Amino acid sequence: MEITKRTLAGAWQRAAARHALLAGVGLPPVTYSEDELEEWAERAEETGIGGLLLLLDEDGTVHGRHGPYQETFTTRDVEQVLYLIAEAAMRERGGTLGEVADALGRIDPAWGRRFRAGGLNDPGTLDACRRDPLEGLAWIAGSWREQAPYTTLAFFRTAPGRTVDAERLALLYGADPAQVAAGTRLKDLEAVDSGRVHWDRQWQSCCFGTAGGWTFLLHHETPPGAYADKEAYAALGIEESVWLTATSAKAIYTFDYVRDGRRVADDMGAVELIWYEHGRAPFLRGGELDFVNRALRRAELDHPELTSTFELYFHALEESLGLRLPRRDFAEGEVRAAYWAGA
Repeated sequence: MEITKRTLAGAWQRAAARHALLAGVGLPPVTYSEDELEEWAERAEETGIGGLLLLLDEDGTVHGRHGPYQETFTTRDVEQVLYLIAEAAMRERGGTLGEVADALGRIDPAWGRRFRAGGLNDPGTLDACRRDPLEGLAWIAGSWREQAPYTTLAFFRTAPGRTVDAERLALLYGADPAQVAAGTRLKDLEAVDSGRVHWDRQWQSCCFGTAGGWTFLLHHETPPGAYADKEAYAALGIEESVWLTATSAKAIYTFDYVRDGRRVADDMGAVELIWYEHGRAPFLRGGELDFVNRALRRAELDHPELTSTFELYFHALEESLGLRLPRRDFAEGEVRAAYWAGA
C-alpha cells in the first residue's frame, strides 16, 4: 500500500492507542518538500524543540530527518515508520538506553528486541558481548583522539583465507627497505639515544602488521609512496580497506570504508566520528553503513561502563568489521616499525 499522510496518520493513531506509553505522542510533522521541511526545522530550532521530521515523496517513500539535513531513515514500509516514530519518542523522554528498550518492549516485545539490536527488523534473541572491549581495538581510541600513537590507522583485507602481505604493503607506501628486511621493531626505534631520536622522527615513521585477518599500517603524514604504482598495489589483492584519520587540532576524525574499489557511505560526504551521539544511529537506518549502527547499539547496551563515544565506536568497528590492533605488541614495543625511506 502506498503511504500517504492520511494512511500514515491513521496507522499511527491506531498504534498510539495500543499502549499508554504512546498517549499524547503525535505524528511528527509531515512535509512534502525540502523547503517545507527546512521551514519546520528552523521553527523547531527557534523554539528549542527538536525531534523527528518526516518528508513524504510522491511515490510514498518516507524520509526521517533530524533537522533539515541529517537523514535518519528512508522506507516505504509503514510498520517501520511506526516503529521509528515510537523509538524517537521513547528516546526523547530520556533515561538509559536499557530503559528505552524496556519501554519499547512494553509497547511491543518485537520493538524492544529491535531497539536492542539496532536494526529495523526483529532479530530474535541476541547474546551479549562478554569480552573486555578495550582489549581489541578500542584500547587505542583515547590516545588516537590526540593523534597518538599515529594520526592514520589504515586496515587492508583481501579474499577470504588470504592476508595482505604486511611487509610488501609497508614497502609500497615507502618504508625503509633495510629496516623492513631487518625486522625492526618499535622498541628498536625507541632505543636510539634513549628515545630522543624517535621523538624527533616519529612523524616520519610507520608501524605495520596483521591482526584479526586485517593488515594494518599506522602512520602520520601522507606516506611518500601513497601514490605509488597502481599495478603493484593491485598485486596485493586488496579488496577492502578502512581508514581512520585524526586531526585533533581541528577536531576532525574521519572514517572511510572502501570495498571492491567503491567507497561505502550511502553517497554521503566525509564521514566523521563526531556525528555519533550516544543513543542515536549516525548513519542511515537500513543503509550501507547500517551494520555500524547495529554494532554501536549493541556496544552501548552491552558496555554501559564505556562513556567515551570514540571507545564505543571503535568497539563497534571491531565487532562489525573485525578490526583489531595488538595492544601488547604496542605496549612492549614488539610491533614492526620503520622510518620512511630517505627520511
